[in-house]
Amino acid sequence: MAGRNPLVRSMHDLGLAAWFGGTLMGAVGLNGATAKAHDPAERLRLSSIGWARWAPVQLAAILVHGTGGAGLILGNKSRLASQPEARTNTKVKLVLTIAAAAATLYAGILGTKISKHADAGGEGVTEPNPDAPDELIAVQRQQKVLQWVLPALTGALIVLGAQQGEQQRPVVGLLRRLTHR
Repeated sequence: MAGRNPLVRSMHDLGLAAWFGGTLMGAVGLNGATAKAHDPAERLRLSSIGWARWAPVQLAAILVHGTGGAGLILGNKSRLASQPEARTNTKVKLVLTIAAAAATLYAGILGTKISKHADAGGEGVTEPNPDAPDELIAVQRQQKVLQWVLPALTGALIVLGAQQGEQQRPVVGLLRRLTHR
């Protein structure tokens, strides 16, 4: 039986919680609030400032989550070897984690481009002004999609983590019953 790993499990879960929560709050709260600014140029400028302040925290959250995930894989090697459903879940989580990290990086690159065009303004952070430069319009349209892809990917990771915990539950309960006889 795999030993208890509260430190790496906490790192895995807290890192993912911050990553998910930050992307969802950014899309709903930050982007939504800055879209209400009276000056269209302020909409992009304020959002860019907010996302730039969040970026180091988000990077730390991703690194903490990844470190915790690697620790869980190492700590559960025997379980993964003997339980095909846990192994499949882990593989899917790894693919989704890589996709979410790549999407986060790409969203950051797009955000930098939006910041460089902040003076062109926008109807919202992801809604361009009709007379905005073509590059800004293209970037804002891509960011409009990514702002929802990120919470969807990280939310799926949370669901898969819960599923993996449930997969572990019957085995732990059975082992406890067997050892307490």
